[in-house]
Amino acid sequence: MINHQKISDPELLRKIKNGEICFGGNRILKIYGTLKCSSGKRMKRKNRVFFSSENKAKDSGFRPCGHCMKAEYQKWKNGLI
Repeated sequence: MINHQKISDPELLRKIKNGEICFGGNRILKIYGTLKCSSGKRMKRKNRVFFSSENKAKDSGFRPCGHCMKAEYQKWKNGLI
């Protein structure tokens, strides 16, 4: 997990381009989603964290976003994941 406040913008863009960062999350709400999610784009920088994989987000106790990851969210909601 990478805190957005602790990474520079050029380094962040490099990691995204290289595939080292694939998901973003809200550290307060414990929700993760895609980097293109409109809900995620509105969150404050101080609350944003990044993950290299969905498994790393889940292992950190985060749940899928109901907006950009509807199928995964439904599975989580129904207790299937």
